[in-house]
Amino acid sequence: MEGFKVCKSSETIETVAQKNSSLSLLAHGDGVEISMYELRSGVVTFLDTFSGGDLLEFFYIIEGTISCNYSEKEVNLGPGDYFYAHNLKSPVELKPQTDVRLLHVSSRPLFKYVSNNMGVMKDILSKVEIKDSYTHGHGKRVRDVSLAIARKLGVPSEKQEVIAMGALFHDIGKIEIDDSILKKPSRLSREEFEIIKLHPVTGCEMVKGNFLEETQDIIRHHHERLDGSGYPDGLKGSELSLEARIVAVADSFDAMTSRRPYREAMSCNEALQELKSKAGLLYDSKAVKALEECIDEGLI
Repeated sequence: MEGFKVCKSSETIETVAQKNSSLSLLAHGDGVEISMYELRSGVVTFLDTFSGGDLLEFFYIIEGTISCNYSEKEVNLGPGDYFYAHNLKSPVELKPQTDVRLLHVSSRPLFKYVSNNMGVMKDILSKVEIKDSYTHGHGKRVRDVSLAIARKLGVPSEKQEVIAMGALFHDIGKIEIDDSILKKPSRLSREEFEIIKLHPVTGCEMVKGNFLEETQDIIRHHHERLDGSGYPDGLKGSELSLEARIVAVADSFDAMTSRRPYREAMSCNEALQELKSKAGLLYDSKAVKALEECIDEGLI
């Protein structure tokens, strides 16, 4: 019958999926969209603001449990619970405690926008994982440490989202570096290190014009240091954004505590002491202090 449609459980209008999440469009009309949103356990994502006018987003939990972090509160929700956002003013963090399935209803057609963003992320992450498995895992760890530091410092939630994405993708420029350099089992020559130093610039260019554009500053400046000895721009002190300074501390901490072909990993305490010895000189003192508190509290 015209105007009526019946669908089986496996039928969708369109589905976009990546390693840890998927979005399936089930129905749409008059600007309204109904989708199935699935997230894997432990994946941090954000319900974001929308600048294109009025927007209502409704989420009904079908399976699993998920925590919502907003206004310095954390609420755990399970099957039958729901949440919604109407003209959201700042991002809300969503973190599944288990694999979770949510029915998503939107008052505006968002599927293409969201699916395009997921497609970009999937493409970048797959290239990084194929290129260098260390870089792939490193990005996730730096994201988690950066978020812990940002929360400890009281960074607003909208900036936390940028920090999370910037930290996750901070090394994507390494995709363009030759394997003979990137995977060299010994220390790099001066010439090879100069090539490695190009990856923040390359990564910054890669995120221009897509949904990761706000992460440009973090990606370009995560190797800058307070005394101007970093690269690629030799920025000093207040020239560096707080976001870039946070990720620089998290990036250095994870690099120190990770084993590489040419050296053993430092212990957590050894890496922390190294960062503390350079706090105020190379690294932001408040970020290093926040890292120490996070470690002491078992948050990292």
